[in-house]
Amino acid sequence: MHDLVVSGGTVHDGLGGPGRVADVAVNGGRVTAVGTGLGAARRVLDAGGLVVAPGFIDPHSHSDMHEEYPASTDPIKLFQGVTTEILGNCGFSPPDFTGYMDKLDGTPLVANACVLVGHNTLREAANGMGTALRPGALERMCEAADEAFAAGAVGISSGLEYAPGAYGDTGELVALATVAHKWRRIYTTHMRNEGEGLIAAVDEALEIARRARVRLQVSHCKASGPRAHGLSLVVLKRLRAARIAGIDVLGDIYPYTACSTGLAAVLPAIALEGGEESLLKRLADPAERAALRTIAEHPDEWYGAGIWRETTPEDILIVEHKDGSLLGRTLGDIAGGRDPWEVLCDVVAADPEAATVLTTMSEDDLLSFLADPLIGVGSDGGLTTPLGHPRTWGTFPRYLGRYVRDKQALPLAEAVRRMTSLTATHFGLTGRGWIGVGGHADLCVFDPATIGHEGTFTEPGIRPTGVQHVVMAGKVAVADGEFAGERHGRLIRAA
Repeated sequence: MHDLVVSGGTVHDGLGGPGRVADVAVNGGRVTAVGTGLGAARRVLDAGGLVVAPGFIDPHSHSDMHEEYPASTDPIKLFQGVTTEILGNCGFSPPDFTGYMDKLDGTPLVANACVLVGHNTLREAANGMGTALRPGALERMCEAADEAFAAGAVGISSGLEYAPGAYGDTGELVALATVAHKWRRIYTTHMRNEGEGLIAAVDEALEIARRARVRLQVSHCKASGPRAHGLSLVVLKRLRAARIAGIDVLGDIYPYTACSTGLAAVLPAIALEGGEESLLKRLADPAERAALRTIAEHPDEWYGAGIWRETTPEDILIVEHKDGSLLGRTLGDIAGGRDPWEVLCDVVAADPEAATVLTTMSEDDLLSFLADPLIGVGSDGGLTTPLGHPRTWGTFPRYLGRYVRDKQALPLAEAVRRMTSLTATHFGLTGRGWIGVGGHADLCVFDPATIGHEGTFTEPGIRPTGVQHVVMAGKVAVADGEFAGERHGRLIRAA
């Protein structure tokens, strides 16, 4: 007798082939049979009329930013069908990496977790928030990266639009990625610029991967700001040419035309040199504000220029701030008739940890990225706040509903592949991302006719629709659309 049978659904195995109506049998946390007439089971999940897919894998998660993680029982990822997420993205990871991994190990998690070690974190620990590297700092960074890989980090991430990572040069990144090569781990990057300097930033990422001989994941692909609109096709051409040349590169995207980040990221990266105290001193000095404005509006180079030129005050929505009266308002609205730059500086000075949602992308570029077989799906989702980006709650259902079903940007079988085996293979997650005998029994059962998410930036936390059942390690985590109340995820250390 089987532990579990998921019965009568259209099985999409995650490898891109056509779906077929079949049962999936599970025993001991693994798939043991796919077919018909599989025999009795202790529990049966009816999947008639539904799609049975591998559990979705989120390659770009910031769930580790959640203050309760890993103790949180919030099932927001399970309601999207996500069973595994990659943490430590955009160059940020816990300072005590080994201690963090030990904390996760053995702790039941809502979803399986893999962790990247972050360049920003390594650099700050070895060098503080200064721009130039002190003697021996790079060596200390490489040693710390080596220790993280020994502890099971699946790769190294960079966030080159953020301080202090923005202060590192290409050679510094090559040195760290070379350590990743020794362990056969991946390099993921939030590139230096996603706007007017996008192509140069892509070329740098590819150069790092080529010189260090590592797999490359380009995080949250976008062409940000009106001056960059249309560059998606150039980026994709670069990525295809790189693969032909032998660089194992893929990317991910979230299905929205707005991004979200700290409000301080709108300023040039040099504003944060020396840390928060130095930032506040600069913002209190009218001459320093003017100098930062010059860099933001007329940069000598795009690296470290900030996001100011990529958006407008009307498209900068405040979603986190100590002053509650600012929440849900745009910078343009807050400014009224005042100078928006000066208001931006005032708002950041009042709360350097403030967060924003910025509309910067075009639907045409989004569709170009979504349609390309090299681009998977990643949420970039993190904090669960009353206001914020709905990607945290709805990336995967929105992708399947709005773009696969409604806009027909790509076939369903290919969409499932982008959310499963594409990521699993690239990140070295053996036995995950596909449905077949011997594979891990992480499954998502969803209704292709109703799946979707209606969350907005002012009401992001709406429950997605369409995910009926989720199985993790052979255990039912979501049944009939409701959380079963138990956490079956675990830490996955790189072998």
